[in-house]
Amino acid sequence: MGGGVVANSGGHAAYSHLIDPNRKWYNNRRIIALNAWILLLLITSSTNGYDGSMMNGLQSIDQWRLYFGDPHGSMLGLLNAIQNIGCLAAYPFSPYVADGLGRRSSIFLGASIMCIATAIQTASQSVGMFIGARFLIGFGLTFAASAAPLLVTEIAYPSHRAALTSTYNSLWYSGAIVAAWTTFGTFKIDNTWSWRVPSALQGLPSIIQVALIWFCPESPRWLVDKGRHEQALRTLAYYHADGNAEDPLVKYEYEEIKAAIDLDREVAAKIGWKTLFSTRGNLKRMRIIIAIAFFSQWSGNGLVSYYLNRVFNTIGITDGTIQLLINGILQIWNLAWALAASFLCERIGRRVLFISSTIGMLIFFTLQTACSAAYANTGSKPAAHAVIAFIFLFYASYDIAFTPLIVSYTVEILPYQLRAKGFTVFNFAISLSLIFNQYVNPVALDTIGWKYYIVYCVWLAFELVFVYFFVIETKNRTLEETAALFDGDDAADQLAGAAVGAVDEKDGHSSGSLHDDKIEAKA
Repeated sequence: MGGGVVANSGGHAAYSHLIDPNRKWYNNRRIIALNAWILLLLITSSTNGYDGSMMNGLQSIDQWRLYFGDPHGSMLGLLNAIQNIGCLAAYPFSPYVADGLGRRSSIFLGASIMCIATAIQTASQSVGMFIGARFLIGFGLTFAASAAPLLVTEIAYPSHRAALTSTYNSLWYSGAIVAAWTTFGTFKIDNTWSWRVPSALQGLPSIIQVALIWFCPESPRWLVDKGRHEQALRTLAYYHADGNAEDPLVKYEYEEIKAAIDLDREVAAKIGWKTLFSTRGNLKRMRIIIAIAFFSQWSGNGLVSYYLNRVFNTIGITDGTIQLLINGILQIWNLAWALAASFLCERIGRRVLFISSTIGMLIFFTLQTACSAAYANTGSKPAAHAVIAFIFLFYASYDIAFTPLIVSYTVEILPYQLRAKGFTVFNFAISLSLIFNQYVNPVALDTIGWKYYIVYCVWLAFELVFVYFFVIETKNRTLEETAALFDGDDAADQLAGAAVGAVDEKDGHSSGSLHDDKIEAKA
């Protein structure tokens, strides 16, 4: 697998000829409705992005710092890291809720917990209460964030799946934008509402999800796995073919899902969690998944994401208003780049984006380091301004791959039976890397300043080598076809043969005719 791109025969997905060219995202009311439900799921990522940007902004608000005793060093690290410690506490349970009770149930549970937690955070009277609330936010977020991207990728219209799943993580910045500009707007409030207002707004996406999630369709793959085949077929038909259960695309999807789940169940039923590391194909998956999870947080981005004010302090920009203003503009910049990459990933390819992203990050972070050193040694204002420019260019590079692709790439390379468990491992690795970042970064910046950047320059060089040799191409494939890439051609052929054979057999029984019966999908 090293270095090479796995070819996709003909460069087109096996289902591409089955898609009705007249059925567009903007002219089909059921696809519009489906994408509206997917938007409800995508805002889960906004909640996560809001948290990181809010904590970044609060550090520039005097009222927050004074109320909680001017936290710094390890205490500041704990205030940031406790949310991810809460995430860690929920990981042993989240895949069982998502697989056992369903994707929607997991999202409802997580959103409900976050509603309670944000209320406690807003009403905090002590640093201990604030820390406890942030732990609960992380605990609830795990249940919602472990299920939402799975449901997005499992219900999306096939030709929209890559863009929509990639948009999931890109919308991290939509929450970050709201938080950045909220803290900028409340900065001048001369009481505790300067930080309580941002804390309260963090619960808004969760309130919306609690109110609406039961109207969203459940995953057809989960329904098939639970033996609810008719409901799965109705859901696929309703949203992907205007209710026509005999549509060739719907039949192909349905039969491929059944074939894939049957194949996966034979192994997963015997081994369970061990399956993640028990075969050559799964070891390849986990190597990539764990690596990109750590890369997404250890590329130098954690410095700006959580400690932007301290980065600015090292280059002489200490005014809180200026820090918050730059933070707000940076989040808008990030969202634009991430969304652009989300909608280009199927055209350009995942591998090209990952390699281009890593090269750009290495170049611009090295230049940022050099300019920071120049400012530290000479006090040059042009060097300080160059640091800001290189931060923006670094994030443009980061955002073309490590924002939109890490979630979509992870869920698409995992077969259904391992998807929730594998995604939990991915999230676990993210949380571990974040906890390290949030504890170590403030201490290192206080101790050695810009010299700490050199560590990330070396690490980025390692990332580039890894991405070049181990990331493979997955564009223009169904979920099942993508997962089969890692198990060899025989698995892919067996899966495709089972789906096509079943569709052909059904066509024979129905004399090859299609009908226009409209079938309403049950929520």
